[in-house]
Amino acid sequence: MVKWSNSAKYDLRQIYEYISNNSKIYGKKVIDDIVRRTEQLNRFSSSGRIVEELNNPRIREILIYSYRLIYQIKSEEEIEVLAIVHAKRQLKLTEND
Repeated sequence: MVKWSNSAKYDLRQIYEYISNNSKIYGKKVIDDIVRRTEQLNRFSSSGRIVEELNNPRIREILIYSYRLIYQIKSEEEIEVLAIVHAKRQLKLTEND
């Protein structure tokens, strides 16, 4: 089951607010696409690549548009989305998050 951390939910809201300033339709589409991509993690938890900065095989990322969706494999049944960051921003995530 995919769960979202509070900080990842906040990131998602921020992305929507930023994009919807120009287009509410496109903002909704981007958010829907991001959420839909996380659904694949229920079946393919290791489908993302290992986050290079952390070098931890349990913390992975999926690239969606210009965003990095960072998630952690907690167990075979539990995946947690930790953050969504713009690909050009420096990653400020520690393994304890």
